[in-house]
Amino acid sequence: MGVKIGISPIAWQNDDLPDLTANYSMEQCLREAREIGYTGVERGRRMPQDTEGLGRYLDANNIALCGGWCSGNLMVNSVADEIAAIRQQVDQFVALKSPCLVYAECSNTVQGDIATPVNNRPKLGRDAVTGYAAKLSEVAKWMADQGMVLAYHHHMGSMIEDQDDIDWLMEGSSPEVTLLFDTGHLHFGGADVLGTLRKWGDRVQHVHYKDVRADVTTRIRAENKSFLDAVIAGAFTVPGDPQGCIDFAAVTNELAAMSYDGWIVVEAEQDPAKARPYEYSKLGYDHIADLCGKAGLKIES
Repeated sequence: MGVKIGISPIAWQNDDLPDLTANYSMEQCLREAREIGYTGVERGRRMPQDTEGLGRYLDANNIALCGGWCSGNLMVNSVADEIAAIRQQVDQFVALKSPCLVYAECSNTVQGDIATPVNNRPKLGRDAVTGYAAKLSEVAKWMADQGMVLAYHHHMGSMIEDQDDIDWLMEGSSPEVTLLFDTGHLHFGGADVLGTLRKWGDRVQHVHYKDVRADVTTRIRAENKSFLDAVIAGAFTVPGDPQGCIDFAAVTNELAAMSYDGWIVVEAEQDPAKARPYEYSKLGYDHIADLCGKAGLKIES
C-alpha cells in the first residue's frame, strides 16, 4: 500500500470565485493535472453532475475521483432530513469509488460571503459543538453503512475552524466521523498543524496539502477582510513555494510514521494571473513526490 496524489480543480476552476478563473476550462484542468502526474481529482461544480456522465468524464481523462465537497446543513436539519439531502451525492461517490465525501457545515458559514470578515465567523461553545457532533455521528454511521467515509473539513469562516473547535468535534463524535486534515486551514485558523495530526492521526482519512503566505493571512485578520478577500490576495499556495510557511517535510514524516495510505490532495486556490495553474500545480506535485520519497512513503501510480 502507498499514498496517492490528487488535486482539487480549484486552481483552474474556482467555484466560489468563477470570474477569477474564467480563462480556464475543466478539460484543461484534468488534462494538465494528469500530465503532471496526479492520479485523482476532487469533484468540481463544473463537472457533469450525474453519476454516469461524471464517470465517463473522469474515465476519458484517465483520472479517479478522490473526494469532493458536500455542503452540510445539519445545524438546521434533522438527521433524517440531512440524510435525505445528501443521499444522492453519497450514492454517486460510492458508485464512483471515491475514498470519502468531504463534509462541512455550511448553514451558518461566512466563507462564501466577500462582504463578511472571516473574523466574524460563527464561534460555538463546547456544549453546542458536542451536540452537533452527536448528530454528525448519526449521519456518519449511516454513510458508513452505505460504504462511504465522512471526512469532516474544518474550514476558515465556518463554525469548525480553530483548535478548540476541532478537538471538541473529534472528542464528541464517534469514530465514523473522520477528519480531513487540511494544513492550510489549520495554520490560517491558528491551530497546531503537526500537533493536530499527532493527536487525531487515527481519525485522519483524507489529507489536503495547502501552504499559507503568513504575511497575507496576518493582514487579512488585521484589516478585518473576508475569506474570499484572502484567496484573492494570495493567502494560499502550493507545497514547495518558498513564500509558504508550513513544514511539509515534518507533516510527511508524521504521515509515514502513522503508515498513512490514503490520498494527499493539493488544494491551493490562487489568482491564475499571479500563479499559473500548471506551473504551481507541478511545483506542488514534485515537492510532495520528493518528500514522500525521503519519508519512505510509496506513491501509487
